[in-house]
Amino acid sequence: MSGASNDASHIPADELTKAQAEAELERLAAEISHHDALYYAKDAPEISDADYDALRRRNEAIEARFPELVRPDSPSGRVGAAPSEQFAKVTHTVPMLSLGNAFSDEEVCEFVERVRRFFKKGEADNARFVAEPKIDGLSVSLRYEKGELLLGATRGDGMTGENVTANVRTISDIPGRLAGDNVPDVFEVRGEVFMTHADFAELNAAREAAGKQTYVNPRNTAAGSLRQLDASVTAARKLHFFAYAWGEASALPADTQMGVIEAMGAWGFPVNPLTRLCSGIEEMLAAHREMEAVRAGLGYDIDGVVYKVNRLDLQERLGFVSRAPRWAIAHKFPAEKATTVLKDIEIQVGRTGALTPVAKLAPVTVGGVVVRNATLHNEDEIARKDVRKGDTVVIQRAGDVIPQVLSVVMERRPRDTKPFEFPKQCPACGSHAVREVNPKTGKEDVVRRCTGGLICPAQAVERLKHFVSRNAFDIEGLGAKQIEAFYEEGRVRRPDDIFKLEARNARDRKPLQEKEGWGEQSVKNLFAAIDARRTLPLDRFIYALGIRHVGETTARLLAKSYGAIEALRAAMVAAGDHESAEYAELNAIDGIGQVVADALVEFFGEPHNIEVLDALLAEVTPQPFVVEETNSPVTGKTVVFTGSLERLSRSEAKVMAERYGAKVAGSVSAKTDYVVAGEAAGSKLKKAQELGVRVLSEEEWLALVGEG
Repeated sequence: MSGASNDASHIPADELTKAQAEAELERLAAEISHHDALYYAKDAPEISDADYDALRRRNEAIEARFPELVRPDSPSGRVGAAPSEQFAKVTHTVPMLSLGNAFSDEEVCEFVERVRRFFKKGEADNARFVAEPKIDGLSVSLRYEKGELLLGATRGDGMTGENVTANVRTISDIPGRLAGDNVPDVFEVRGEVFMTHADFAELNAAREAAGKQTYVNPRNTAAGSLRQLDASVTAARKLHFFAYAWGEASALPADTQMGVIEAMGAWGFPVNPLTRLCSGIEEMLAAHREMEAVRAGLGYDIDGVVYKVNRLDLQERLGFVSRAPRWAIAHKFPAEKATTVLKDIEIQVGRTGALTPVAKLAPVTVGGVVVRNATLHNEDEIARKDVRKGDTVVIQRAGDVIPQVLSVVMERRPRDTKPFEFPKQCPACGSHAVREVNPKTGKEDVVRRCTGGLICPAQAVERLKHFVSRNAFDIEGLGAKQIEAFYEEGRVRRPDDIFKLEARNARDRKPLQEKEGWGEQSVKNLFAAIDARRTLPLDRFIYALGIRHVGETTARLLAKSYGAIEALRAAMVAAGDHESAEYAELNAIDGIGQVVADALVEFFGEPHNIEVLDALLAEVTPQPFVVEETNSPVTGKTVVFTGSLERLSRSEAKVMAERYGAKVAGSVSAKTDYVVAGEAAGSKLKKAQELGVRVLSEEEWLALVGEG
């Protein structure tokens, strides 16, 4: 994520200057928005829940200290992410808000005290709270009229969700018609769709047997299963549901939280049996400890306990603040830990040549998941923790990331253990493995890398796996297992071989149809899936190339900036001259720094890579990136913002410029069309004047785009 030029992310919130705080709030808004989109819209989070919570807590702490700096796009006022364009939109009559979090017993005590202080003395002294497990799934709202299910919707951004009615009807836990005589004319049931550990394991086993990519965790799989355009796919997945709240209701069956939950159970909804009434802080914390203790054996994921004021009249009077109710809070569980024996340390070689140490463990259950592997990060971490084969180690599983080794239980160390020696040669090809030195800092990289490049089979296989991965070419039926097998058999050694597979198979003495696990239909399906990917969006093509430091976001930036693969290629070759206009233009792209720029130049400057690229382009056609046509006078223009703007934040200005079809750059070059200069504009303004680039004030910019 992009941040301020003076990075303040390491400075505690209570030590930030006002300028640093403003920059941090801008960075956090962008980063949290990025992770919200991955979690809620794509069901593909890239950080753990604990890390995400830390970002939100930092944002809230800075806003509390500098309330005048709260941004219009602040995460504290936002829930979830915008609904996908693939589904019809549903506006929630009653917003589906989020919850505040507590991470300690002290914070729960503060919550209870806040509730009691809100009312007159003695009025809420005996207030009771409902404690319920916080299910780790996908929130949905189900609208019933006259007892009939009419509409199912995801939470979306809290105000607008996605219409998934056809899909929720396939879930057996969700009744199509409510039971009983006291059902209100209109009632929106809210709850969580989830997948059990057993069903998740069964689904992954079936996918692996079919040669398909396996899924990462039950939560994302449940969310992805519910958000299928084809309801038959949802029906084939075993999804479950727990009801725990409601939205619009023409009448309520009780005047307490617990009473309504019991009524929903009587109407035919599954309600969680662990839900209980608590008469004070001690019972609330006891419920938290008990649910944490049984967590591993539940068979589904929970990540905390939610406390809610039981009386509905008190809930109504407490109301809401920002994106959350004052009458409820989620008490998160700490990252789960377990103790086991480290049987071996295995070195894995990634597609960029990175040697990554992985701890091979005696199997142990952590959070309902059997863990056999854990990351050791790098050789410095192994040395710092003095981790050895045979040690008893403490591991932690935080969120959905791979477990990590926290520490060694020294008193259990066998006498004959020896310090681990990190290999100086690649275990896959025998080439030297080195730690590169950063030319700017003079410091060694923490990662040791194989220098074998294209001769290293581990890198070749991992690059091919990346090439066919979900966010790259995403070829159905060609997953990691098939890539490994095809590479070993010599069928696929380079990306272009994938698209020549059918022709080669026709000439092969032992075609795929004759191999175990394959048949005429499955081979036909594979070739059809491959042919379907002979054209794909330019950004996915760039991402699939596996260029170091180029992820999905950077690939899209490059596609948008250069438009076509031919233009990108020509520019990168020319950028090999660091004094060239092309190199300056590359570095000027907002979001592309020198590290990424140099990685791109190195990739396109390597003859072997160009050979592979040419062979691939003979088989596939990347579709040019098309910018939506606008009637704006800045469409296609390159704009740089510098200095402090009064009416817009820097991120708002960038979004506005892109909305009108402009490209936003981070530095000024001869190809810059406009520099919008605010107060205290520095070197960028000076360079614009030297190059004769047109300089606009903030007011002139707003007038130009019609926002003045």
